[in-house]
Parts: sequence; C-alpha cells; structure tokens
Amino acid sequence: MVGTSEEQSVERTVNETIREFGALGPPSGLGMMLAGPTIIEHGTDEQKRQYLRRIVNGQDGWCQLFSEPGAGSDLASLQTRATPDGDEWVITGQKVWTSGGMVADVGMLLARTDPEATKHKGISYFAIDMHQPGIEVRPLREMTGHALFSEVFMDDARVADDACIGGLNNGWTVAKTTLANEREGLGSGGGGAGGGAVPGTVAGTLEKRVGDYVRSERRGGAGIPGLLGNTPKMLLDLAHEHGKAGDPHIRQGLARLYSMGEIGRFTVLRTKAAKAAGRGPGPEANTAKLSMSRMVRLTRDLGLAILGPAGMLAGEDAPLNGLIQELALFSPAPSIYGGTDEIQKNIIGERVLQLPREPNTDHDVPFKDLKVGTQASS
Repeated sequence: MVGTSEEQSVERTVNETIREFGALGPPSGLGMMLAGPTIIEHGTDEQKRQYLRRIVNGQDGWCQLFSEPGAGSDLASLQTRATPDGDEWVITGQKVWTSGGMVADVGMLLARTDPEATKHKGISYFAIDMHQPGIEVRPLREMTGHALFSEVFMDDARVADDACIGGLNNGWTVAKTTLANEREGLGSGGGGAGGGAVPGTVAGTLEKRVGDYVRSERRGGAGIPGLLGNTPKMLLDLAHEHGKAGDPHIRQGLARLYSMGEIGRFTVLRTKAAKAAGRGPGPEANTAKLSMSRMVRLTRDLGLAILGPAGMLAGEDAPLNGLIQELALFSPAPSIYGGTDEIQKNIIGERVLQLPREPNTDHDVPFKDLKVGTQASS
C-alpha cells in the first residue's frame, strides 16, 4: 500500500525498472488487484492471515464470480443462491464472463443469502474454493482466438461460514470496494491485472525457476497487455518503420494518446493519495476506466492507420506478430468488462455531477417479489 507522494514515486520507479530489465514482477491476476485490497478493507484478522500471504506469494490464483447471464450491468439482480447448512452454505447458480476462472484456486463469490431483503441488501460475499465437486468451469472462446473468460456452474457447491467477507448480507458494500479497485486497476495509468507470473496451482508457474519464466516471457512476445503498457512509443516506432511518422494525423493521434496516458497516470496518483488519506477509490476510478476504453480504441485506429491492409494480418509473418490485428478484434471488450462505459457514465452523472438518478421502482421491494428480467439498472 502506498502513502506519501515520495512513496508513490519510489513505487513507480521500482515498477518501471522491473519492466525495463525484464525482471519478474509480483504475481499478476485478480488476487493482487481485487481480492487482496478487498480483504484488507473488509476481512477479519483471521481472513487476512488465511488469504493475503498466499495472494502475495502467488500460491493462490483468484477469479471474480460476479456477473450472471441475467445480471451484468444490473449486478444486484443476481440469482445465485446460498442456502445455510450448519456452518456451511450450499451454493447453486451460474456465473459468466469470469476472468481467469480456468486457472483459479479461489473465487470472489457474490450470492443471495436473503431473498426476503431488497436486492442490494440480501447479498453476501464469499471466498469459495474452486477445486471442489459441484463447480464446473467452461472456457468461453473469443473472436481473438483466446479464452480469457469462462462461465462457471455451481451445483450444491459448498463454502464455509467463516469465508464470508464483510459480514452476512453486507456483500453489496464489499463488492463496491472490489469494483472500485477493478476500475482503478483497469483504468488508464493503472497497473491492470498484469505483473509477473500467473499465480496459483493450476497455471503451472509455481514449479518454474524464475530465470526460466522470464526467458519464456521474453520469447513469447508482448501480447495485448504488453502493447497497452507502452503504446505511444511502440506505435511511434511502428510509424517510423512504415514511413508514417510525418503524417500529421498520425502525429496528432500519438500526441493525444500520450497525453491521455499521462492524465491517467496522474489520476492514479490522485487515487492512491486518497487511499493514503483513508478514502477508498472514488469517481477517479470511473473516469480512468472510461479513459482506458478510449485509449484502446485510439490505439487500434492508429495501428490500423499506420499498417494499412497489413493490419489485418495475423501470425508470425505479420507486423508485430499480428498484434495490431488482435488488438482490433479485442478493442470492443474494454468498453464492456469491468462495468460498461454506460454504467461508468451513470455513476459519474449521479455521484459526481449530482444529476437525478434514473427512475426505478425496485429499491424497496423484497428480491423474491421482483419479476425476473424487469429489474431496473442500478
């Protein structure tokens, strides 16, 4: 956790030096980005002892079991049930768009524990073991050819009562902390879910030597996360290579992309300063997330403008091993995952600009009395 501006500067210098030398950084993934900060804020001392060390040293990989087929932007309408059974809860339901579900050891699970309460107040937040009977993870293949996401089916899976983080039926408050950290991490200038080796027992990196892993990463190419981490320089080099560095439209686009990146970096510093002062991520996280979506689309447009028809090529013979083509296919995703751009604008409008909330009639209605599919957006 960073505090003073001097500490923030040191953290940035360390991270930049790690990247510069190709050294292995801290474990990547949602444990570091989401679960850890959430447990620090809402977990008990015992939960901190149980989970945090295994997150930091990479022993456990985490996934986020929030979204459902009928509860995406309106997350509070989730249907997954948690039924008490002694000192355990029995979980039944389906989650979708679960990042890293295929390599996760533990899941951040939102489940409905009180259908008599209103939809926001009857939800609890659990840390659930992903390696148990009753949990099935199915990868979702994207048009990029990858499967970063999965759908997860839970049929009488179990989670202990002491794995409830933040208290019974207080899951919505806990989830807001997770979502704020997600938007901050995904936002422009944020660290994202990247870092060092993929953590956990499934990915197979725990058995590797550090040197072997770093060398394999260097051979493997940058990938989408690598491109997004240093886009202005990479695209500038590409423009020089293809004789487009003097094109005024390309130059203007590169300047805009660099400026957005710097604004995003300062926004992250503001957010960290707010954390150091005892305040959680605020509207800065939402604006950063929106800016990141714009930056990805601008990167796509610049890459395709520089390469022309060659931007449609994939494979080892394509420029940058087909990275620009992959980015073009990937570019719609950031405006959807981590909370859609439309949801970010709603939050900014209501909580920052103090505009009237969207009309709805379901905030005071017990969840069991709501008609499925007719809930208003939260």
